[in-house]
Amino acid sequence: MTKKEMAAKLANTCDLSQAKALEVINTIFDTKAGNGIIAIELDAGRKVSLPGFGTFATRHAKARTGLNPKTREPIQIAARTVPTFKAGKGLKDRVYE
Repeated sequence: MTKKEMAAKLANTCDLSQAKALEVINTIFDTKAGNGIIAIELDAGRKVSLPGFGTFATRHAKARTGLNPKTREPIQIAARTVPTFKAGKGLKDRVYE
């Protein structure tokens, strides 16, 4: 499903215009700097928990040694913060059925 298709479904379900539905989706999920409710919370080091659906969070990945796949030479991979998502019980149960 694309963002445009999601906006169309949201518009039909919630009696919104498709443009307004797309604006709502962008407000929640946008990844541009300073935009997107979820991204702003993760930038601040906070979790976003949607009961039954799941939790967006960040975790720290330590620096490590990897291999260049082309040359097979060792390379250093820097430490970084990565986003994570853990599906909630309701979502897991629905998908696993």
